[in-house]
Amino acid sequence: MPEQPAYPVGLRLTGRRVLVLGGGTVVQRRLPALLAAGADVLLVAPEVTPAVEAMAEAGELVWRRRGYRPGDLEGAWYALVATDDPAVNAAASAEAEERRVWCVRSDDAEAATAWTPATGRVDGVTVAVLTGRDPRRSAAVRDGVVEALRDGTLTAPRHRGRHPGVALVGGGPGDPDLITVRGRRLLAEADVVIADRLGPRDLLDELPPHVEVVDAAKIPYGRAMAQEAINEALVEHARAGRFVVRLKGGDPYVFGRGGEEAAALAAAGVAVTVVPGVTSAISVPGAAGIPVTHRGVAHEFTVVSGHVAPDDPRSLVDWPALAALRGTLVLLMAVERIGAIADTLVRHGRPPGTPVAVVQEGTMAGQRRVDATLATVARRVAEEGVRPPAVIVVGDVVRVAAG
Repeated sequence: MPEQPAYPVGLRLTGRRVLVLGGGTVVQRRLPALLAAGADVLLVAPEVTPAVEAMAEAGELVWRRRGYRPGDLEGAWYALVATDDPAVNAAASAEAEERRVWCVRSDDAEAATAWTPATGRVDGVTVAVLTGRDPRRSAAVRDGVVEALRDGTLTAPRHRGRHPGVALVGGGPGDPDLITVRGRRLLAEADVVIADRLGPRDLLDELPPHVEVVDAAKIPYGRAMAQEAINEALVEHARAGRFVVRLKGGDPYVFGRGGEEAAALAAAGVAVTVVPGVTSAISVPGAAGIPVTHRGVAHEFTVVSGHVAPDDPRSLVDWPALAALRGTLVLLMAVERIGAIADTLVRHGRPPGTPVAVVQEGTMAGQRRVDATLATVARRVAEEGVRPPAVIVVGDVVRVAAG
């Protein structure tokens, strides 16, 4: 005769009594989920693990230091029976049956009136898997679904309770595998995506056909500055009731003008969520084998924008102070001005022989690395035809991997 399947149901245990018998490792694993569900847990056991004792001391549950007694299930909605005495488990299970209390038994699933599924939770979605008497299979299926929800390969878009707004998502340095789990999940829920050219472009091809993808570089600017036009587009789409993802390269708040966009959205009364990203200032050197800090070599690193020349009055960078530092200097957006930057650093005290590495298209298929010194980097960049985007690393850490 085929095994009868269980009927799945979600229990709402907030403020409701749950009896737990036993204090071993099984109980230690199961308690966090019961507590997270808001259950009023009464634990009965002569001894418990240190972790369970800590929960009791923190007031998360009530612990009665004794064995099971008939009547312990009075007022309970749910019971977990997990002592190491089968006779006690059987007696408690019988009382639960008599009182019509759903009861899970760790020692005998067939004698239980309820089974605990393998569960996982992702962004408000609870995944619960039951495969009869094969808990390892349940866990494997659970893990597969949870991982797919986390990385966005399995989407679960909201249809109720969705709210328009904007998420400023840091897409990382370019490799689509380096976007954060949360960023990819929000991208899968977007109605509109306004993307920078340095974001993870491959992910845009995975979006459903109904998602409107807008290239930020092609937004009509008219009389407005480029950034102002982007801000206006974000506000316009959100006010139209859409969920908008502003997909940016690296981290939104590392030379990404994310702060300006967040401020503009807040001023317009638009809800905004900021999702940090993996900044190219650290990830691109790492992908090229360069640690920005290394014991005995560099205990500090400084990230600087090179989009304004050192002698430009608009520059906010204290180049003499940077030249005096002994740590690593990471330059972003500096390819076109690397000659002037290198000369300035040398003029203010950095040795001309200081190692420099230029990493073009870091983490992408076209990644390449050009090594030089402050004295030669301008010539090497010209000879090799290095183009943006590229990250430039100045300091002795450049030679760590080679050494």
